[in-house]
Amino acid sequence: MEVIFISGIFLSFFIVFLLLTKKQKALSDKILAIWLTIIGIHLLGYYFNQLGYWEIYPHLIGTTAPFPLLHGPMLFLYTLYSLRNDRKMRMIDYLHFTPVVASYLYMFNFFLFYTAEEKKMLDRGEINDYSIFALVLLIVILISGISYSVLAYQFTIKHQRKIDKYFSYSEGINIKWLRNCIISIGLVFLSATIIYILRDAFGVQFSFNADYIIYLIIIGFVFYIGYFGIKQENIFTNNPVSENSDAEKTEPIEKYKNSGIGKDVATGLHKKLLKTMAEEKPYLDAKLSLSGLAQLLEISSNQLSQIINQEAQVNFHDFVNNYRVEEFIQKAKKNKNFSLLALAFDSGFNSKSSFNTIFKKQKRLTPSQYLSKQVQEGTNT
Repeated sequence: MEVIFISGIFLSFFIVFLLLTKKQKALSDKILAIWLTIIGIHLLGYYFNQLGYWEIYPHLIGTTAPFPLLHGPMLFLYTLYSLRNDRKMRMIDYLHFTPVVASYLYMFNFFLFYTAEEKKMLDRGEINDYSIFALVLLIVILISGISYSVLAYQFTIKHQRKIDKYFSYSEGINIKWLRNCIISIGLVFLSATIIYILRDAFGVQFSFNADYIIYLIIIGFVFYIGYFGIKQENIFTNNPVSENSDAEKTEPIEKYKNSGIGKDVATGLHKKLLKTMAEEKPYLDAKLSLSGLAQLLEISSNQLSQIINQEAQVNFHDFVNNYRVEEFIQKAKKNKNFSLLALAFDSGFNSKSSFNTIFKKQKRLTPSQYLSKQVQEGTNT
């Protein structure tokens, strides 16, 4: 266990070093660096406590008690600015840290005026000066952690809808790994909630130190960041779709106020869309966006979105990639000497992962499985 804690602490600070020395740091990189510093100090404080250093240096007692209140806000801000294009935080964002500041202010008397012996006695539970505060702090920490995890996850769902609405590609704005980060932190607070309810409310006695479960998940999260996060440099900032996205500003506000178009007009525009897709094949452009296709059709982005949703009954992302999948299938039948990936790129896809994911979603088979099945069916007939 000692090796695991040391590894987690070392890795936390090592990742911070990598983030701070990375070129062209995004705001999300800086937030993650600060957050991992907090995690490293938090793990170090608990490790020192387990080694008995709080008995030797009692003035360390309570110094990291409010730290868990930081994880929820840091998770939310990291999620927010991983999906936005901002270069600095807004003033309102600092309000998320109000509970932490309030906690340290409340503990001000403890830190400055309690003697070393009094701090030891309080840590052992021999005096109850801060017992109510400790209970309230625990409840707030658990509510904060779970609430921020849910809020951050909902934000990624909202963001994904914007991607599907405005973009035909997801490379560089893929949020799957970010959701895994959110789930990891949510699991930390959910585990803590279950453990504390079982231990303190129902009197369940664990045969092991139950706190280890919580801290092992935190260490696992750090390892996850180290393995997957660093190698995905700027994955959330290359092509951001944010609250201030250019995709949402491509049309004048007046055109959005009267977005509804009649059935006859919609049908006519839908036919024009299908003709353009068939003849000009704009989907071969790997970076095709809603605004780009709308400009080609000489209509507003809002009208194009409505036509696709209303007439084709899919979102923009699926609409365009359906053409790419069919284009790939036709090319694969005619060009059997080329690699599947080369044909995928030639069909408008911009990465192997997105190609495989989209193809399997639409055809329920991998590209190779689908083509093999087509060959078998052709042979049988």
